[in-house]
Amino acid sequence: MKRGDFHGEETLVLENEHLSVEVLASAGPRIVRLTPSGSSESVLGDVADIGWDTPWGRYRLRGGHRLWWAPENPPLTSAPDEGDLLVSEGKRGLSLERLEPQSGLRKLMEVELAADRAALTVRHRIRNEHEEAVELAPWAITILPLGGIALLPQQRGPIGESEFLPNRALVLWPYSSVSDPRLELGDELVLVRAAAAAPFKIGYLNRAGWAAYLRGDVLFCKRFDPQPEHTHADLGSNVEVYCNDRLLELETLAPLSLLEPGAEAAHEERWELHQVGGVDSSAAGLSALATGLGLL
Repeated sequence: MKRGDFHGEETLVLENEHLSVEVLASAGPRIVRLTPSGSSESVLGDVADIGWDTPWGRYRLRGGHRLWWAPENPPLTSAPDEGDLLVSEGKRGLSLERLEPQSGLRKLMEVELAADRAALTVRHRIRNEHEEAVELAPWAITILPLGGIALLPQQRGPIGESEFLPNRALVLWPYSSVSDPRLELGDELVLVRAAAAAPFKIGYLNRAGWAAYLRGDVLFCKRFDPQPEHTHADLGSNVEVYCNDRLLELETLAPLSLLEPGAEAAHEERWELHQVGGVDSSAAGLSALATGLGLL
């Protein structure tokens, strides 16, 4: 297994002819870089200087992709994650797991590269090793650099046969403004243009099973299996976008589960990188791009 370095922390590198992905070797579980072949720039955001204090020491955000759990429950959800990471190697990927002693939850992340394209599967699991039951949802959070556009597909037709019932809802956080200029509402896509400004967050129940981020000539797409018939955290959200002055987070959430001791919940994302080039970044242009890729 090839090894690398992320700001002084050892990484393990998975590669195929289309991309490389780096994970931390002793913290996390965390994916810290995702780089298309022929490029020196990771698609993922790098915010190694950001962190905050917790009762157990400093939490280091780092960047990249992490496994969180919802609903947000500070400080437990951001307990420091260094040390005691167990790593096992498979044919096309790695399995990473670590027990959080503060919460009694074991986080597991499996990373598997596709054999023939710029794609990978990221499987997330959370196992309750605490002595009491806990209700939670695996929450997959990907940090991306500013300068791009998040694409959030919208429900167009009715849900079921009736056109007299609502088919869409948007969720806003207390610090979010509906007049934020980064937010652009459309019937096919809601867009969040990732520019540096005050914190903003939006969520919703995504029935399409994908969300994406376009930056430069690379479209990063996360696919997942929506489960709209189940209860979700955050007023029913399974996709969320957070943006501030340093980063954008593209997030998907599994339904809430009541985990008895020893039980676990799972959530899978399937990532794709598309080289697109020369994209019209207007709402109409982005809808055309998504349609051309078979997303809309």
